[in-house]
Amino acid sequence: MKIDRYPENPLITPGDVPPSRDDFQVLGAFNAGVTRYNGETLMLMRVAEQPVCDDPAICRVPLLETEGDTSQMVIREFRRDDPDINFSDPRVVSFPDHLLLTSISHLRLARSRDGRNFTVDPVPALEPDRPSEAFGLEDPRITQIDDTYYIVYKAVSDNGICQALATTKDFVNYDKHGVILCPENMDSMLFPARIGGNYAILHRPVGSMIGGPMMYVGYGTDPMHFGEHHFLLGKSSGGWDSGRVGGGAVPFLTDRGWLELYHAATPDDHYCLGAMLLDAEEPHRMLAKTPAPIMKPEASYEVQGFKANVVFTCGAIVEGERVSVYYGAADEVMAGADLCLSEILEALEPA
Repeated sequence: MKIDRYPENPLITPGDVPPSRDDFQVLGAFNAGVTRYNGETLMLMRVAEQPVCDDPAICRVPLLETEGDTSQMVIREFRRDDPDINFSDPRVVSFPDHLLLTSISHLRLARSRDGRNFTVDPVPALEPDRPSEAFGLEDPRITQIDDTYYIVYKAVSDNGICQALATTKDFVNYDKHGVILCPENMDSMLFPARIGGNYAILHRPVGSMIGGPMMYVGYGTDPMHFGEHHFLLGKSSGGWDSGRVGGGAVPFLTDRGWLELYHAATPDDHYCLGAMLLDAEEPHRMLAKTPAPIMKPEASYEVQGFKANVVFTCGAIVEGERVSVYYGAADEVMAGADLCLSEILEALEPA
């Protein structure tokens, strides 16, 4: 399959994003939800930040603490030579009975007239402000239904990883609606149309006792409450999707059904993109999928970075035969590539 990576890649790097605080540094700008609005392509990026620290023996950890109705950002410090703390994974500080993230994320807009050259807003669009977001906001997906844009994002705290909802009509004013799916759940998005009069959501609960990361589709009479959940896809027993699977871009409707570009990973976290076709009237029924990845890490900014060998999409823009996929690369930068719709459909095999 032909993949036209943009020559402008990476489109956004950490150096393009001003930190939200003078004492913070930006580690990554990646995993952006994407939409079109007022003639512009908008990327709502996850921006991961970390407190500046000049002492290599110290690890500084940011988190939001809430007391009553008041929330404030605090910085905790830990010595790297503490034998009771594991610092082997740069993303987390692991204690015997819990862990903390070494960064905290907010959501930031970047705008482009041509879909290639982006300008980053100077301040966050959405940032942590409640207990369920104590460790940050991550991996948004944007779905337009009528004149409202529904943003489903990962709300992370020591009480687990939830899925939360925010809405906007103008990408200036936002309303947060709180948690819509309880832990552990991630990679969620609304379908961009009501199906049988109901809202539909693609999500990924994670079974810890039986199963593992699994894709489900649920339905609800409003975008806050979902039931009638149906299993869609789980990881395989071997190969490119044997570590985990999860939603990617918001599904879009073709003449054959809903096309979903999803992500999958090996047990050693080699992330690729695949595609699946879902029934137009019953999207919990998978009709076909690609047996092999349609896109895998190959470019230097995909195989090297904060987390090597990662391509991870949260959004695509579809115009005729052109599918413009915007994706996080190596958990550090944003990139883009064009794929051909008919070639994706031809790569599908019956489920």
